[in-house]
Amino acid sequence: MLVRLLYVSRAVDKDAKAIEGILESSRQHNLSNGITGVLCYGGGIFLQAIEGGRAAVNQLYNQIAADPRHKDVVLLHYQEISERRFGGWTMGQVNLAKLNTSIVLKYSERPELDPYAVSGEVSLALLEELMATASIIGRA
Repeated sequence: MLVRLLYVSRAVDKDAKAIEGILESSRQHNLSNGITGVLCYGGGIFLQAIEGGRAAVNQLYNQIAADPRHKDVVLLHYQEISERRFGGWTMGQVNLAKLNTSIVLKYSERPELDPYAVSGEVSLALLEELMATASIIGRA
């Protein structure tokens, strides 16, 4: 059973090394657990979609919620899926500070990303657009 989970959190440490540490940790552990996904960050906010088996995804989410590098962790969207949308990445990444503001504005009231203020479906649509416009970078 495959599932997709989307959450938002605030970074405790906004330093670039802290962000890279989270990405590297994801890339090291996700492949062996069958987890794929994408992490967006910017303005101190993480927006992350994770996909994989139900047990593995839920276990990872619980670890993230307890991780001291994150605060204000909120589950935005959870669904059973028939196929992965972000299967090409053990953890792809998007630096939201480098995005064209018109993409963000398409999905929100203002050109600043605030996943806390929109539905999970809207945040997922934004991620899908980022994938379609090749804004997601990373390695498998």
